[in-house]
Amino acid sequence: MAKALVLYYSKSGNTKKMAAAVAEGIKKEGVEAVVKDVEKTSSRDLLDYEALVFGSPVYYGTMAAPLKKLLDDSVEFHGQLDGKVGAAFASSANIGGGNETTVLDILNAMLIHGMIIQGDPRGDHYGAVSSSAPDARATKQCARLGERVAKLVKRLS
Repeated sequence: MAKALVLYYSKSGNTKKMAAAVAEGIKKEGVEAVVKDVEKTSSRDLLDYEALVFGSPVYYGTMAAPLKKLLDDSVEFHGQLDGKVGAAFASSANIGGGNETTVLDILNAMLIHGMIIQGDPRGDHYGAVSSSAPDARATKQCARLGERVAKLVKRLS
């Protein structure tokens, strides 16, 4: 069975809630989902999954330092994430708080690894986003992101 890692950093708990919703969407499609805090994860762990979905709060328009460190450390495995499915989500303090720039920064790192990125022609195009605590709309978008990632993983398997 294919496995997806939903990796997040969360200080307030908002991004953690989003990660749980993404994982539920993945599971709904019959793919195993593992949710982990980035601070309890090593870059070597990334090799064990067919899909990687990363979530971060927005800090000065980009991802949180612990997630950036993991991505920096993943250079040791450059080329070994090639062909894995990737996606991202972010939470900010307010509308216009940097969600899309944060998601795109995460996706840029994934693209450099050669990962296949799952976008969305409807809803949150680049990845699910939330302003403050995830409301019903954001939670629905997180689940949709998880479902789309799982469907892509199954299609590629």
